[in-house]
Amino acid sequence: MKKQFFIFMAFMTVSLMTNFAAAQEVEGYIQGFNCVTTGKSCPAGKEDPVIATERIFVLYIGKNAYYFVPNLDRGIMARHLGKKVRITGDTDPKYKSIKAKSLQVQENGTWKTTWSEEMERDAARALNITGF
Repeated sequence: MKKQFFIFMAFMTVSLMTNFAAAQEVEGYIQGFNCVTTGKSCPAGKEDPVIATERIFVLYIGKNAYYFVPNLDRGIMARHLGKKVRITGDTDPKYKSIKAKSLQVQENGTWKTTWSEEMERDAARALNITGF
């Protein structure tokens, strides 16, 4: 009976672990989804026209690998088009997504945090916006 209970608990632990996302830091470049899926690089120096045509931006990590970042606003992603970024958050490989906790941009060899959940909550509180 103890052996069966141990096996059951081990199975449940493994099952639960596979359903939880793994928190990690992922580095890459913000690119338009259309650029990534058509195999084209978003043209440098023409960010505004690309931004106007793209509705979805992703974290491109190379070789047709990318993450959707559903909790980051399109405007935040567009602002960093073509830039090297690091997103910290919970990844979900099944859906190719990462729930961002922070966004850092590499500038002159150092990482600068430009967005985080905490920064967004603070801004919402300062503006008396509810729901954050």
